[in-house]
This record gives sequence, structure tokens and C-alpha cells, in this order.
Amino acid sequence: MMTHMWVYNGALDAEAKVLTLNTEGPSFAGDGKQAKYRDQITIKSKDERVLTSQVRQDDGTWKRFMTATYRRVK
Repeated sequence: MMTHMWVYNGALDAEAKVLTLNTEGPSFAGDGKQAKYRDQITIKSKDERVLTSQVRQDDGTWKRFMTATYRRVK
């Protein structure tokens, strides 16, 4: 838990398969700075989705720090 309110903005790609959400919040480095984050939810099928979370590095590249796969159990 934290006191920061994470406000996201984003868009769905043209094929309606990838939802990209952007936000800004406290750096996980604990340096008191703000960082840019990006979450992408990819729809693989009606029964599977993949969430990836990334943080923007000082050089402008994105570093993935989490991946989660969600599968429907039948």
C-alpha cells in the first residue's frame, strides 16, 4: 500500500489485442524521484491474457520488471 494515486491513460491497438497503459509514480529505486511506467495487457485468446509491466530507464529504454499470464480454468 502507498499513498500515491496511480492515474493511467492508454489506448487499445488497432487489432484490439493490446491495451497499453501509461502512468507516472514513485521510483521503485527509493530515490524520491518520479518514474514513468507502462503496463501492457495482451489478449492471446479468449482464455489467456498476458500482463507486462515496464519502467522507463534514464536512457529512454523500457525495462520489464514483471510478467503475469492469466489463463481461464475450464
